Amino acid sequence: MKQLKLSILPWLVALLLFSATKTLAQPAGTAAKLNEKASYDLIKRILPAYADRFLVEEVPADHDKDVFELETKGNKIVLRGNNGVSVASALNHWLKNYAHCEISWNGTNLNIPKPFPMVPAKVRKATPHDYRHYLNYCTINYTSSWWDWKRWEWEIDFMALNGVNMPLAMIGQNALWDRVYRSMGFDDKDMDAFFTGPAYFMWFWAGNIDGLNGPLPKSWMSSHEALEKKILARERELGMKPILPAFSGHVPPTFKSRFPNAKVDKLNWEGRFADTYVLHPDDPLFQQIADKFMAEQDKTFGNADHLYGADTFNEMYLPYTDTAYVRKIGTAVYQGMAKADPKAVWVMQGWMFWDKRDFWKPDVVKNYLSGVPDDKLIILDLFADEQPIWTKTDAFWGKQWIWCMLHNFGGRNPLFGNLDYIGREPAEMVHDPNRGRLSGIGLVPEGIEQNPVIYSLMLEHVWNDRPIDVKKWLVDYTRSRYGKRHPETEKAWSVLHKTVYAQEGSYETIISGRPTHEPDAGWTITALPYDADKLLPAWTHLLNAADAFKQVDGYQYDLVNVGRQVMANYATALQRQFAKDFKQKNLAAYKQRTAAFMTLIADMDKLMATRPDFLLGKWLNDAKKWATNEKESRLYEMNARDLVTLWGGKDASLHEYANKQWSGLFNGFYGKRWQQFFAATTAALAQRKSFDQEAFEERIKDWEWNWVNGREQYADKPAGDPVAVSREMYKKYAAKIARIYSENPQLKK
Repeated sequence: MKQLKLSILPWLVALLLFSATKTLAQPAGTAAKLNEKASYDLIKRILPAYADRFLVEEVPADHDKDVFELETKGNKIVLRGNNGVSVASALNHWLKNYAHCEISWNGTNLNIPKPFPMVPAKVRKATPHDYRHYLNYCTINYTSSWWDWKRWEWEIDFMALNGVNMPLAMIGQNALWDRVYRSMGFDDKDMDAFFTGPAYFMWFWAGNIDGLNGPLPKSWMSSHEALEKKILARERELGMKPILPAFSGHVPPTFKSRFPNAKVDKLNWEGRFADTYVLHPDDPLFQQIADKFMAEQDKTFGNADHLYGADTFNEMYLPYTDTAYVRKIGTAVYQGMAKADPKAVWVMQGWMFWDKRDFWKPDVVKNYLSGVPDDKLIILDLFADEQPIWTKTDAFWGKQWIWCMLHNFGGRNPLFGNLDYIGREPAEMVHDPNRGRLSGIGLVPEGIEQNPVIYSLMLEHVWNDRPIDVKKWLVDYTRSRYGKRHPETEKAWSVLHKTVYAQEGSYETIISGRPTHEPDAGWTITALPYDADKLLPAWTHLLNAADAFKQVDGYQYDLVNVGRQVMANYATALQRQFAKDFKQKNLAAYKQRTAAFMTLIADMDKLMATRPDFLLGKWLNDAKKWATNEKESRLYEMNARDLVTLWGGKDASLHEYANKQWSGLFNGFYGKRWQQFFAATTAALAQRKSFDQEAFEERIKDWEWNWVNGREQYADKPAGDPVAVSREMYKKYAAKIARIYSENPQLKK
C-alpha cells in the first residue's frame, strides 16, 4: 500500500499544479486567447459582402506580446492572431495597405477594389507594447454621453481594428454605487444629492462635483448597467482587458448625517462648485465601502481582467499635505482593490501630478506611489505628448507606466495637432534608455470624433517601433481615405501638414466665445500658431478635386472641415477689425463689419449643416432618446445643452470650455448672443455713450441660461450637398479672406 502511494505521488503533484495553472486568471499584461467566432463576427460587421473571403487562424503570442500575420491562401486572405484584437488588426492592415480603405469616426471608405486585393508575401507584426490604452474619463461625457449599443459596438470594433487592448469601461457604475449606499441606509434624498446628471459623470467619478444637473433617474441606471454588460462582453470576447472602477474615497454629501463618527474631509474643485467629501484613509469605513463595491461589481460585471481605475484629487488640493496622509491615501485606494482581488492592478491617471504640480513635487509623487507594489500599479502619463511627468520622476521609479497622447480638451473641434511629433515620439520612447518600465501607449483625448488624421497616425505606433515619415504617410493616408491618389488632395494635405498640423495646443474662433471686443473670451483663445492666409490654399486644392471625390465620405468631411476652419479664422480677423472700429467710434464701419460677421455665422451654420458630424440636433436628440417620460427628456436635453455651452450653471466659470463648432449652435446660440451684443454696442456708439461690458455679460447670462433650459428643435439630419455648399462659400469668401490678410498682415496670427 505504501509503495502504491509513493508511485502516484508525482502524478498527484502534477495534477495539482495543472489544476492551479488552469484556475489562475491570466496576468493582466499577458496576451488573451483567440475566440474565433468573435473574430468572424467582427469581419461580418465590417465587410459583410466579403466575409467569406477571410479565414481566421490562431498564432501564438510573441513573448507575451500580441502578434498578427496576414497572407493569401488560395483565393482567401488568412488573418492570424493570438486574440481577437490581433486578428482585427490584421484585417485593418489589409484594409489600409492592400485595399486602400480607411475606417474613422469622420468619414469611412470601404470601397473594396476589383480584383479583390491579395497579399503577395506573408506579413507578420508583433506589437512592442503590452498595453494599448484608450479613452479618458472625460471622453465618456464630452463625446459618448448619449451613445447606445449600436454606437458602442462600432467603437469597440474600431478599437480592435486599431489594436486597443486596454479600454476604459466606466458605463453603468452608478447603478452599483446606488446599491452599495442603499445597503448602508442611504435613501432617495441622499442619492439625489450625490449623483450628477448623465453629462457630468466624469467629474462625479473623480470627486469634483455632486448632484449637478440631476437627479439621476433609475431608468438611466438600469439601462446603462445593461449596456455595460454588452460592452464588457464584446470587449472581453475580442481579447481586451477593460478597466473597471474602484473606490477612491468619494462619499455622498450626507455621509456624516448617516455616520456621525466617520472621519470625512471636504474638497473643492477650484472654487467652481460646492464642496465634495472624501473619507479619510484611517477610517475603517474606507475599506468596508471598497469591499462592498468590489463585491457588487464582481457580481454584476466580473473582475477577470484585474484592472481598476480610481483617481483621487482630480484638479483639487488634498485636505492634508503631510507625508503620512499622502502615503496613506494612495495605499488605501490600492488596498480597496487588492483585498477583494489580490491580482488587482491600479491604473492611475497621472493628470493630477501635472495639474497641481506646485504640490506634486517628485518626492511627494514618490511618497504617494510608494504604498503600492511596483507590479500592481500602471500610471498613465496623461499629458506626455506636451507635458510629460516621466522625465521628472525617473520614469516613475520602477512603476509600470504608459506614454499617452491627450491632444484634445473639451471635445472642441478646430483643426490642430503636431503630426511630425506624433510620428516620431512614441516610437523613440520604445528605445529610450531612460524609459524605465514603459509598458505601452495610450490615446486619452477628452473628446473624440475630431481631427481623425491625428489619431490614425498615433495608432500606427501600436504595431510599429520606428519613427514614421509623415510626408510619405500622408500620401498613403489620403489614398486610403479617399480611395485613390490625386495631386490636388496631396497638395491640400501638404498645406495642412505645414499649418494646422504643425503645432501643439488648440485655439478657437471668437464666434464661440461670449461676445466681446477683446481678442480672447474666457476659454476662447484665438491667437493662431500659423499664418491664417497659408491655410486658404488647402481649401482651394480640396475643391479642385471635387469632381473625383464628391461622393466620398471622408473627402466630404475634410472639405467641409477645412472650409469651416478657414472661415472660423476669418471671423476672428473680422472681430479684431470691428473692435478697432468701435474704439475709433466709426459707426458706419462698425455696422458694416458686424453685419458681415453675422452673415458669416449664418453661412458657417449652413456649411456645417451638410454633414452629420456637425449637428447640434443630433447631440440633443440622442440625449432625449434615453428618456422614458417627459421629465427625463427635459433633464437629458438640459444636460446636453449645458455641457456644450455654459458647462455648469448660469454663472459657471467653465462656459465655452466644451464649445463645438456645430450647425445649430452657430445660428441658435452663438449668433443670437452676438446679435444682442451688436444691438447694445451699436446703440451705445450711436448715442455716444460708453458700453458697459460687465453689465452686458450679466444680462446675457440670463439669456444663456434660458437657452440651456429651452426646448426648441434643431435638425438632426444633414441638409444640403457638402460639395455644392462648399463651392458656394468658397466663391463668396475666398477672395475676401485673401484680401483681408494681404491688407492687414497683423491679422494673420
